[in-house]
Order: sequence, then C-alpha cells, then structure tokens
Amino acid sequence: MEISQDTEPLNEDWWIYKGDGIPHAGVNGLPSPPAWRAFGDTSAQTLLPLPSQELSPGATSRRLGRVRQAAAYQADKAEVQLVNLALHLRRPLLITGKPGVGKSTLAYAVAHELRLGPVLRWPITSRSTLRDGLYAYDAIGRLHDAGIRGDSKEFKEPKIGRYLRLGPLGTALLPWRHPRVLLIDEIDKSDVDLPNDLLNVFEEGEFEIPELSRLGSGKREVMTADQSAVANVEGGVVRCAEFPFVILTSNAEREFPKAFLRRCVRLEVQPPDAKRLAAMVSAHLGDDPDSESIRAGLITEFLRRQREEGASLANDQLLNALLMAERGLWSHKAGRDVIQDVLLRSLGDS
Repeated sequence: MEISQDTEPLNEDWWIYKGDGIPHAGVNGLPSPPAWRAFGDTSAQTLLPLPSQELSPGATSRRLGRVRQAAAYQADKAEVQLVNLALHLRRPLLITGKPGVGKSTLAYAVAHELRLGPVLRWPITSRSTLRDGLYAYDAIGRLHDAGIRGDSKEFKEPKIGRYLRLGPLGTALLPWRHPRVLLIDEIDKSDVDLPNDLLNVFEEGEFEIPELSRLGSGKREVMTADQSAVANVEGGVVRCAEFPFVILTSNAEREFPKAFLRRCVRLEVQPPDAKRLAAMVSAHLGDDPDSESIRAGLITEFLRRQREEGASLANDQLLNALLMAERGLWSHKAGRDVIQDVLLRSLGDS
C-alpha cells in the first residue's frame, strides 16, 4: 500500500508510534479499541505489567545488536501510518518485502519506542502449527515425575504448570496492561492451513488449554515464553485484555487466503535507501570516523548492484562485507575482490 507523498502535511495527531526511535509513553494515550475489537476489562487491577525491556546479565551480543538496531531504525511515512492503523484497529500488520530488507526490525523498533517490553518472536517453518505458538505440554515428563514420586511414602502429584509453557502467541495473549509485540516471522513458509488456523485466535483474542480446563475452575501457574517468567491462567482459558501488536512478515513466496488478508493491515516494505542503510550499519558496527569512506563506497556499490544490475542482495550481506572491509580486506585488491565477488554476490546467482 502506498501513502501519498505530496506536499500537504500529514495529520499526525492520531499517531501513537512516531517512528523516530525515541522511547516515550505514548501508548498510554492509545484510544479504546472499537467495540468489535474489545476483548477484556482494561481497567482490571489484575492486569499484568509489561516485563522489563532491559537486558539480563546473560544477554547475548546479538540481542544487544537488536536493541541498537531498533533505536536506529528510521521508519518512513508509509510504515508509520500503517503501524498506527494496526495499533488503533487492533489488527495484525502483514509486512511483505524481499528477504533482508529489515521487515522484522520494525517489530523491535515499535517495541523499543513504545516501551512495550521484549519482542515475542515466533519463527515459522513448514512444520509449524497453531499449537506451537500457543503452548507446549510435556505430558511424558509429568508422568515420569509422578511415577517416581508415587514410589515414595508421601506421594504428591507435581503441579501441572511445571510441564506447561506458553508459546510466543500464547504469551502475547495473556492479560497484559499494554499490548505485547509479537513477531510471527516468515509466515509464508508455513503449512497452507496455518494462516486460516490463526483467524479464530485473532478474532477471539483467547484460546483454551484443555489440559488445564479439564481440572476445573481456579488459577494455575504456568511458564511463559519470557525468560524464567510465570503467569496464572484462570479456568484453563488465556484471554487478552489488550490485543497484542502482531507483525507477520512474508517474503512474498505465496498468496494468502482472502479471509486472512482482510483481517490484516498490509504493508509492502521497499528496499532501504543510503540513509537507512547507513543507520543500520552504525547500529550494528558502531560509529567509526576512519571507516566513513569505506562504508559510503560499499553502500553506494550495494545500491548500484540492486538498481542497475537487478541483484538480489540482503542487508546482512552488506554488514558482512563492511565488517571484513574494516578488518583489513579493503586495503588490497585481492581482499576487495573477495568482498565484491563473494560477500556481495547476488542471491539469485547459481
């Protein structure tokens, strides 16, 4: 979808997400959902606070890079408009674009700017099912532990919550005070049935865990997709208070059912320009005045190959090329040849 780029200024009063990478509390001003997208009591005292976005002591450098990249991400007007439409309408945002253009980064940028906690990521494969995203139950582990404890004189059946963990989608549907950000990555790689299977969950904002509901009413503690976190599930039903901000990414490798598409806000991401590539590089590799000319030259060559030669190149290829260039390969012809012929080789070349 294209947004008008004429000279008339856009009305930004309704924007919650600004797209400038500066964290703020604007999500507190998100208007109430339309009646057909209201799911729970958002004023209830039992709503869950968002988990901290700060990195734990054991966080990896890759996660740190994600934070830097999210902060540096500069969304264009089309992206900002459609993110805000999805936020207001409580609808999933389906992002389509070529591999490596930064589709998934938008989820991290929204979570960073709106302070919505860590992104819940669900990477999709051809074997992924709806159940994988909702929860996993280790029935064998529970039976094993119950058998061992049954041999003791003081038998006590282990609590079921120790063997049940909510998946990324299941965790996103907990009754959070503010919407969690859920990234469903590469939905086009899924089995043909998964998009349709998601429809009911997206429409109802809830799902049942039969292993818990058959135990009757009451709260039961289960594990979540957040690191070392637990939550209480009432009566075996997980029900959201605020519909999560869902981003689904697609490399346009397949078509989706119309019923699925009409429930999504759709955004087609274009390849980044030189300014956005430079910000991405700085986020990952840091600022280095001594490498400015090398970076500018390789970014120019990267874009030239895409536009003039029609090369299929991903952003991480540029990062790899720049990393090795700054480690000395750019200082001699043989090294430059390796960078240009190997690291910047089109993905379409056989």
